[in-house]
Amino acid sequence: MRYLVKRIYKRNEKYIVLVRLNKPIGILLLLWPALWALWFAYDGEVNAKIVWVFIAGVVLTRSAGCAINDFADRKYDSRVERTANRPLVTGQVKPGEAIAIFVILSLMALTLVLVFLNTLCLYLSLIAAALIFIYPFTKRFTHLPQAVLGAAFAMSVPMAYAIADPDTGIVLEAWVLYIAVIFWTVVYDTMYAMVDKNDDVKVGIKSTAILFGDMYIIILGILQAFVFLSLLFISSDKDMGFPFYLAMGFASLLAGYQLFLISDQKPARCFRAFLNNGWFGCVVFLGIYFNYLIEQESYSVKFYSLLVYISSILLVYIISIFKHSNRTVWVFIACIIGPIAIILVPFSKRVKQT
Repeated sequence: MRYLVKRIYKRNEKYIVLVRLNKPIGILLLLWPALWALWFAYDGEVNAKIVWVFIAGVVLTRSAGCAINDFADRKYDSRVERTANRPLVTGQVKPGEAIAIFVILSLMALTLVLVFLNTLCLYLSLIAAALIFIYPFTKRFTHLPQAVLGAAFAMSVPMAYAIADPDTGIVLEAWVLYIAVIFWTVVYDTMYAMVDKNDDVKVGIKSTAILFGDMYIIILGILQAFVFLSLLFISSDKDMGFPFYLAMGFASLLAGYQLFLISDQKPARCFRAFLNNGWFGCVVFLGIYFNYLIEQESYSVKFYSLLVYISSILLVYIISIFKHSNRTVWVFIACIIGPIAIILVPFSKRVKQT
């Protein structure tokens, strides 16, 4: 089985790399806000079918975005050290193939939206697709491409509320969360842009990392504060309890840690801060999830099963650290297969940590 998977991966590696399926952090950063919105919109009683449709949509949307991003940046990527080996730069994938992949994946994502039979949700998904398409091209004209990316990534929020209550439509709470997700996206994508800041200045790519200049710590701190205030505003309306506020406490520590990491602007540490946002989004979701779970299910089998599942993910993360394996990939695997990953991770390959 392992041989078969490895062979399939090798045969399609250039396309897997193009859509970044080998780097699931982007999927997680897009997924967590979608789950926040679903649980808030449904007050914790979200249907499993809806969750899986959103997860599939997130994977397709992010993959499509990566394809069009690499198409738009193919002439710039060759002049940036980190991106010089991308498939479109090396010629492994042709520009026409990247466009075709973007169109196919976008159509697949839009097809998923039709499951909901919700006209407003369909319109929102079309707006998201348009934003994803234009995002990579905005880097030439504005220092705020991260805001455009955030507007696209956050579109899952109003979509969730539109589906949850078709009659009422999108309430104020949804728009507060939508703006909060845009700000959060600006935060983590600025940290990501700081990795390539020097190269971007040379080749003419614009970003918030360049725009914020020496004020980047203060500005990112303010944006993080707005994200927290927005979540607290929603929590007051939802009458959230101890699990949520405990999670917010942990999330605030992660936010502070991220600012500490980027304080010296070293690329490797900025990249670590960017990756840490995956944990930030996860912690916030767990706070929301456990709050509703305890409220609705008390301490049921479902509750303890989730504890085992989450504990297994943390254990896989710890083992991957000691094994010097790819922590992000193994956390993603553990999220999919749960405790089974504990058996597999000890046999993982050692990689150079960044």
